Amino acid sequence: MSEMYSDETIHALTEALGFSPENTTLRGQVAEMLMGRGRLQEAEEMLRDGLKRSPGHLGLGLAMGECLLRLERRPEAVVVLESLVGPAGSDAAALVQLAGLLLRAGERDSASLVYRRAVREDPGRAEPKLGKELGVVPNQESDEPDQPEDLPFDDALDDEEWDEAAGRVRVRADHSPSGSPIEMERPSMGFDDVGGMQGLKEEVRLKIIEPIRNADLYKAYGKSIGGGILMYGPPGCGKTHLARATAGQIDAGFLAVGIHDVLEMWLGQSEQKLHALFDYARANTPCVLFFDEVDALGMKRSAVGGSGGRNVINQLLSELDGVRDRNDGVLILAATNAPWDLDAALRRPGRFDRVIFVPPPDTAGAAAILRLHLQGKPQEAIDVSTVAAKCSGFSGADLKAVVDRAVEAKLSDALKTGTPEPITTRDLVKAARKTRASTREWFATAKNHALYSNDSGHYDDILDYLKIKR
Repeated sequence: MSEMYSDETIHALTEALGFSPENTTLRGQVAEMLMGRGRLQEAEEMLRDGLKRSPGHLGLGLAMGECLLRLERRPEAVVVLESLVGPAGSDAAALVQLAGLLLRAGERDSASLVYRRAVREDPGRAEPKLGKELGVVPNQESDEPDQPEDLPFDDALDDEEWDEAAGRVRVRADHSPSGSPIEMERPSMGFDDVGGMQGLKEEVRLKIIEPIRNADLYKAYGKSIGGGILMYGPPGCGKTHLARATAGQIDAGFLAVGIHDVLEMWLGQSEQKLHALFDYARANTPCVLFFDEVDALGMKRSAVGGSGGRNVINQLLSELDGVRDRNDGVLILAATNAPWDLDAALRRPGRFDRVIFVPPPDTAGAAAILRLHLQGKPQEAIDVSTVAAKCSGFSGADLKAVVDRAVEAKLSDALKTGTPEPITTRDLVKAARKTRASTREWFATAKNHALYSNDSGHYDDILDYLKIKR
């Protein structure tokens, strides 16, 4: 209906909004009118200002998602809309609207999840056309969508599974708890084997290394030896490498936990394996327990469809808190490329009380990494600083690829001439020009989250790195 309003009316209401900038209802109405008149850029600015004043406001967020979709800026729209999935609460009408917008944005799975929740909250809000598009058809015997995720699974069903063909739960006869703890490593590497990352090394030193070396001093101040650091950033920037070096630096055991080490298809088994890993770490202190891709285990509970996934998250939170067993001497590091997918409860002090952004190395860090990768290779007076200056935005993995590319080129030449030649600065610069920074795609996504889903300032470091004013 906003097309019916004249520009004069919109101007008058905009002036009124200037006297009452916190009036979210008026702001949303004016933004809708602007969109109806095709003035999308103005609507976006008005909504962005409103979301700064009222972070997480559902109505303004939905309007912003609509506006960005009309501007054909789908990635930004997805970020805004997915940030509303949790706060939407029990407002079924808004959830249905959100599901429709997510479907338009191409996020079918998220749209289906939100729509199912809306129908559970208020069956009267079901929209058959939208439900049909999402493949969510009400069960003939109830108003609940006929999906396995909506079954009331609980601990009593640990020995059961969903039978897709029969459409019911059946007992799994051969169920048995599986998995002994993964093998513990004893890394020989230390911080000297990690190029750059000086700020992050200092954080790890204060949080993890010094409590081990000065246990009595920390106990005198009532500080336990343990705790967690969560590292996030683009892939290939050395998060796993640093975790392993941390264990080597203090001669501690190292347990690297991946998704496959925990997640099982049988309900209850994943929680058992997670508890076994923590118990193993507690029995072998000091120990660095490293969770790679922790977002796979600690995903937002609002985005998890069934109780099985939520139980794993709850188990992880319980283990981090040391509810049943103390975590003294268990040093917990975790890494993720998608911090926006993590459950907010993981960031609470006492769990991961340090959340650290791990950016691509700066020029000095890149030079140090190049030196490490060039060790033991035939070379001729390489100016690593010159090469590093050509590698802006390169991750540690990208820098390794530069060296590998240069080595491959020299090998190719040697096979033709029969004479091996040392690697030169020119060879590395040439290889750098042929290598694309793999971090660009990650920063494109991270920028959207930092701009549109940063209510608590968690991603301010990303904006600082990208030199974007807040």
